[in-house]
Amino acid sequence: MSNLRYKAVVLSSGGVDSTTALAMAVDKYGSDNVAAMCISYGQKHSKEIEAAEKIANYYGVRRISLDLSTMFEYSECSLLSQNSDKEIPKKSYAEQLSETNGEPVSTYVPFRNGLFLASAASIALSLGAEVIYYGAHSDDAAGNAYPDCSSVFNNAMNTAIYEGSGRKLKIEAPFVELNKEQVVSIGVQLGVPYELTWSCYEGGDEPCGVCGTCLDRRAAFKANGLDIQ
Repeated sequence: MSNLRYKAVVLSSGGVDSTTALAMAVDKYGSDNVAAMCISYGQKHSKEIEAAEKIANYYGVRRISLDLSTMFEYSECSLLSQNSDKEIPKKSYAEQLSETNGEPVSTYVPFRNGLFLASAASIALSLGAEVIYYGAHSDDAAGNAYPDCSSVFNNAMNTAIYEGSGRKLKIEAPFVELNKEQVVSIGVQLGVPYELTWSCYEGGDEPCGVCGTCLDRRAAFKANGLDIQ
């Protein structure tokens, strides 16, 4: 591992946003200079991890796997395997936020992006990389649904990682001011294979179509003329 050198490390979840970020990094640096980092956080199913592997293979980038599931063993997040009795909400994020009085939704994994970015920073520095890409966008940050997707959070983490790396490493969050429809529009221009991605919080053979992320995904695809689940 110590002899490997890359320009960019991309946090790759197998979903729409991270895959579009990966496409941008490959477009800029070339596949030989990009590593895709997939992190297990104890989720109830493996569908997104399987999707991330397919996408890394599609782009011909190195895939790095990391298991951080023990970090979330005390969380009551409904996405996690230890909370199999907790139902994942089948409604939009706006509807969920109306019930939480502005608190993060039940599918928020506590400070996940902070932990992921810090972990990626350590690995990126070891690989000689200069930038970490991740796919946070404004729809997820809206209403405090996922507070670690906001511009304020991104700016703070970027400063911390830049300074903490000896000013060698920065974060690139190209969608932090964009919505998901705009993210997909960029991906269409880059030829992103969205049919390989997985967004659904459930782990069935087909997406459930009614969880918050399925609803957002479908709306963004439809707005861009794509007929993909």
